Amino acid sequence: MPRAANELGCRVDGSGGIRQSALRALVHRKRRNRAHGFTLLELMIVISIVMILMAVAVPMYNQSIVQARESVLRSNLNTLRNVIQQFTLDKQKAPQSLDDLKQAGYLRDVPTDPMTRLPNWEVVQEDVMMAVDQQEPGITDVHSASSGTASNGEAYSTW
Repeated sequence: MPRAANELGCRVDGSGGIRQSALRALVHRKRRNRAHGFTLLELMIVISIVMILMAVAVPMYNQSIVQARESVLRSNLNTLRNVIQQFTLDKQKAPQSLDDLKQAGYLRDVPTDPMTRLPNWEVVQEDVMMAVDQQEPGITDVHSASSGTASNGEAYSTW
């Protein structure tokens, strides 16, 4: 013990023992040396926990992105179908293209297909015999141009 006390620069009392203040300094120094960083085991445990959380979070995030795109696709299809119907009723003929809806003021812009990220919709032409104006049959419906399948197993092009 006296050697440890001398290394710390502490005085040894007359009986050869270390004073209380020297012991406190020695204990404090040991605590301070251990608190400088993390052990490899602690780091590996934290990294493992983070990786497990990421393995759960990433698929859930991707699923929510797909569901959001599908929701936007349904909304865009509903809007386009309603506008085509309004145009047909107002003008007494179906629109020839989606740009006709934009030029007539029914749409500000042709919405983009969230699956292809382009405004390239598959249009369904009306039957000549069933058309309001048989000289110029127009568009009666739209579908997504995507060849992918939805989360429920249906093709986007059938919506």
